[in-house]
Amino acid sequence: MVDAGVTWTDERVELLKKLWSDGLSASQIASELGNVTRNAVIGKVHRLGLSGRAKDKTDATAARPRKAPRAPSAPAPIAPAVRNNVVIAPIPRTPVVEEASEVLADVDMAIPMSERVTIMDLRESMCRWPMGDPTKPEFRFCGARSITGLPYCNHHASVAYQPVADRRRERKVVRA
Repeated sequence: MVDAGVTWTDERVELLKKLWSDGLSASQIASELGNVTRNAVIGKVHRLGLSGRAKDKTDATAARPRKAPRAPSAPAPIAPAVRNNVVIAPIPRTPVVEEASEVLADVDMAIPMSERVTIMDLRESMCRWPMGDPTKPEFRFCGARSITGLPYCNHHASVAYQPVADRRRERKVVRA
């Protein structure tokens, strides 16, 4: 396959290999070579099998100006949105009820089969939390009263919508 408009001469390939081993990015190499795109450089590097990169940046990259790292931005507060002179109120977050993990595991068992609903019986105001294996005829949905504007009941919403900090904390516990 030949890159349209790009001629990879032996000299250009050697320069590509040198710049790549020096640790330059594909964009920097493309600008050094001229008349070649970043994607063409990436493709050629891949076809040549050049995977190793320099551990330390050399003088070639140190002399190049680097963008200053941006300070991390604080999460934006939830504020009403303004659209066409109409203020749209933010959707209030439902309070997350702290429960033991073993209670969460047994939630599917706590709802009797008689209260669970099939896809045909599911209505707009019912919880759409899936229960069981979708390939089995016993597959059902929770069917409890859902929170207005959300597809789940209070309990399943607390399982589905966890704050990021809580999810990270749970991952650390699992890894330990």
